[in-house]
Parts: sequence; C-alpha cells; structure tokens
Amino acid sequence: MKRNLLLLAVICNFCFASYAQSGLGINEKENWLGYWTEFNPKKEDYREPQRILTGSISENMTLSNRDTYLIQGNVYVTNNATLTIEEGTLLRGDSKTCGTLIITKGAKIIAQGSESFPIVFTSNNDEYSRKPGDWGGIIVMGDAPVSGFGGMGVVNFDLDPQYNRFGGENKVGSAGVLKNIRVEYAGRKSASKKQIAGITFAGVGSETIIEGIQVSYSDNDSFEFFGGNVKAQKLISFRAADDDFDFTQGVQADFTNSIAIRHPFSSNPGKPRCMEIKSYNDIEKFDPQRSKTNVKAANITLVNIEDNKQGLIKEAVYVSKEANLTLTNSVVYGFRDFLMLDQFSMTDEFEKYVKLKNLVVAHCTNTFSILDDSSSSKMDTDFIASKNAITISDGAINDYFKSTDFSITPDFRYLKIERNSSNVVLNNK
Repeated sequence: MKRNLLLLAVICNFCFASYAQSGLGINEKENWLGYWTEFNPKKEDYREPQRILTGSISENMTLSNRDTYLIQGNVYVTNNATLTIEEGTLLRGDSKTCGTLIITKGAKIIAQGSESFPIVFTSNNDEYSRKPGDWGGIIVMGDAPVSGFGGMGVVNFDLDPQYNRFGGENKVGSAGVLKNIRVEYAGRKSASKKQIAGITFAGVGSETIIEGIQVSYSDNDSFEFFGGNVKAQKLISFRAADDDFDFTQGVQADFTNSIAIRHPFSSNPGKPRCMEIKSYNDIEKFDPQRSKTNVKAANITLVNIEDNKQGLIKEAVYVSKEANLTLTNSVVYGFRDFLMLDQFSMTDEFEKYVKLKNLVVAHCTNTFSILDDSSSSKMDTDFIASKNAITISDGAINDYFKSTDFSITPDFRYLKIERNSSNVVLNNK
C-alpha cells in the first residue's frame, strides 16, 4: 500500500512539474518573477534622498548603495563617461523637475543589481501620493543603426540638442549593463507635453546587457526600442498606461522570456498594446534602404488580468506594414484581438512579414483583425492556426497560469491546460 501511495505521489509530482515546464510563455523551472520584483510599490517605505544628481556627469562615477539619490531635472552622462550603480542602490526621480536620467551616445551605464539587492528607480513622492508619471524615466542611447536617413535618430523629449542624437553603424556596440532593476511611476510629460517611456533604448548595440528589468505604473510606454540591435530577456511590464513593449525605427530585436501584465483601468483611452511593432514613427524620416524593424520574440506572455466591457481592452499585438514579427512558444490571454495588422491584403502577404508558431491564444474576442476597417481582407484563421500550431481556446485566467494572486508574488507560468465547454483537457501538443 505504501509503495502504491509513493508511486502515486511521484506521478502527481511529475504531472504538476510538466505543467510548469510546458515550453510556452515565460519558461523557467523556477518562478523568476520573485525576489527582485515588486507588484505593489505604493506600499514601499523608501528612504529619503541624501544626495542630488543634477546637470552633467562627464567623468566616471560610482553611486553607492549606502546613499539614496534624487534625480533632479535632466541628468546627462556625457563625454564617454561610465555611470556605475551598485546593487541595492535607490534612486528617486524628482517630481517637480521631471527628473530623467540620460545616458548619451558614447557613455555607459553599469547598473547591475542582484535578485537579493535590485537597483530601484522610483518616485520621490511618499507612498500616499505616488502615481504614474511622477518623473521622467531612463534614456539609454548608443551608436547602432536606425532606419532614419543617415542611420541616425533624435530623442524627442526636450533634451539638450547636443545630447539628443543616437545611432551609427556599430551593431555590436555596448551602452552598458542593466540587470535586476525596477523602474516605477515614470513616464512624465515634459514641459512641452512630450512624453517618454519608463525606459528607452535608442540605437543601442547587441553587447548592451538588458536583462531582468521591471517597469511598473508607467504613464506612457514601459519599454521603447528606437532602432539598434537589441538582445533583451526577463523584462516585466506591469500596468502600463500605453504600450508595454514598443519597437520602431528599424530595431533588430532578439526578445525572449518576458511578460506584459495589463489592467484595463491602468490603460489610457488611446491605443495601448502589449507589443507595437513599426519601422518608423515619421515616414518623412524613414529611409527605405535601411533595415526595417524585425522583432524575433520567443517565450513571451501577454496577459490582461481583468475583463472589461467599456472598450478599455485593446489588441495584444499590433504590426504595421514595413515591419516584421516572429512570435513563437508564447501565451496570450484576455484581449479584444490577439493580433492587429496594418492593411495586409491576404494571407500570403501576412505570412511574409509575420511568422507565428506554437502559440496559445486564449479568451480573446478576435484572433486576427485589420486596422483599416474599410478593407475587405479576411484572414483565414483556421488555416493559419492549424498550419502554425496555434491553440485558440477560452476559459478563466486561473485555468492558464499557476497563480494570479498579487498579494503574494504572482506566478504566470503556463499550466498547459485549456477549458472547453464541458471539461478541462490537457493540451499535450
């Protein structure tokens, strides 16, 4: 009898483990959303700043975790200097002056936190008055190619003109290291109403390390990628007002093992999406001879955590014409549309620019849609799904993920099950 019970326990444990390691969505044996993250930053009693960062940093500087820093106004790292930030350091963006940290082209940031001691960028307001858009955010510029004429671009955010340019021809350049960091309550509009993301990567090269970054409660996009050759993994966008991951200006992106967690009442009334993929923001500055945006994304989870009938839930992914997306081994849950396309006229043209494989699309009203409502084009959803191993299903959010409880650390690893009209079945594809 004991032997049978032991055998049953082993079988149960094996089955449970197989759910967590489905190979779809964020894909780890352990829940990497723990330790260094924070899903309720409003409750954090952060230390008051002892030191002020302002103006330009033109020589190598190290920020100590023994101090708390106030980012006051636009703070530029210039003159090829390196700003090193020790693990566990706290930096607070000044609300009155729209504090913004700018790593200019040629300079570097080494912000390497750890799971036990992440680096935190947050609002300087107290826990009772913190809100999205309290401060500017972080801008990191490099010398990798962009799709503008001359391979260059300009950050459109009231920056000093001598420091606002990015781009070049160095595909493998490094703007430094950003690892195990949190960015909270950023995305403030500047004095002229221009707005940036929680964190912006502009023309950075492939040697830039972008890993383990959580952007929470941004009043604009969480992450923006303007051109460059980017490798990014373990990114978390939580309750952004606008897009979670915005790719444009010819960025070549290798984007893996990341998650967007949306809530309809955090979204602005425009067109917020989990992923927005375009080759240009301004067609007059677009050089068609240069590389178009190409995002290769794998093991991505895009989830909306609450239903809403007031039109606040938009599409999960938008792909513009002249841009390319490859999306594999990913899970999408709870949106009006899984994928919105920009005037793709037929399935063959769609498959030229958009490649999908091994996906779960759950609890979405539409699988594919076209931005131009006047278009008579219709995607053959069943054909595309069957050809590319796309499972389309419906069910409650807890049928798909291990835990959506934000009072503790959530666990959005895919359970590898789906609910049909009569019962729960395993999806063992």
